[in-house]
Amino acid sequence: MNTDIQIIDVGIGNIASVFNMLRRIGAKSTFVADPQKISLSSKIILPGVGSFDAGINALRKNGMDEAVREAGSRGVYILGICLGMQLLCKNSEEGKEDGLGLIDAEVKKFNFPQNSKLKIPHMGWNHVSSQKDNALFLNMYQEPRFYFVHSYHVVCNELNDVITTTNYGYDFHSSFAHDNIMGVQFHPEKSHKFGMLLLKNFVENF
Repeated sequence: MNTDIQIIDVGIGNIASVFNMLRRIGAKSTFVADPQKISLSSKIILPGVGSFDAGINALRKNGMDEAVREAGSRGVYILGICLGMQLLCKNSEEGKEDGLGLIDAEVKKFNFPQNSKLKIPHMGWNHVSSQKDNALFLNMYQEPRFYFVHSYHVVCNELNDVITTTNYGYDFHSSFAHDNIMGVQFHPEKSHKFGMLLLKNFVENF
C-alpha cells in the first residue's frame, strides 16, 4: 500500500478525521503545509470546510495554491473533499476569487422554489447514483450513501467527468474525476463503511 499520501493542512478542513480514517484502513499519511514538500507526494487529499474565498485564500497564503496546481499538472492524484472538491473548480457563486481551475467545473448555490421545504445546507446522509465506472467506487456496497454538509454544489461542464449524482431537490454532481483530478462533495471520513472503502480505493487503485 502506498504510504506517501499527503493531507493539505492550511486550516480549512477536518484533517484529523481524514488522517484517522486512513489509518484505520492501514494507510500512512502526513500533513503538509509547506508547498515545497508537495513534490514528494504521488497522492494528495485536499479536505475543506467553510467558504470558498476563505479556502482559496488560505491556500494562497503561502503559495500552496500554485503547488497544488503544479502537482496536478504533473499527474499527482488529487482528491478534493467537500470544499476541497469545490476549490478544484474554476469559480464559485459563493465568492469572488478564482478557484484552482484543475477541472472544468463551477460551483453553484442550491436554487429551490420559494415554496420548497428543503433546507440549506443540504445536511445528512444521502445516496449517490453512478454515472460511470471509476476506481474510487470499485466494489462499492449496494445503495451507497454518504454524509453531506454543503450549501453549494459543483456543476461539471464536461458531463463525462461526472462519476455520481445525488438528488436534493434536483440531481447535482456529487463526485467527479478527470484524469488524476478527483473530487467528492460528501465527507468520506464521516461516512462509515462507504467512506472507508472509497478512501481505500483512492489509496490502492491510483
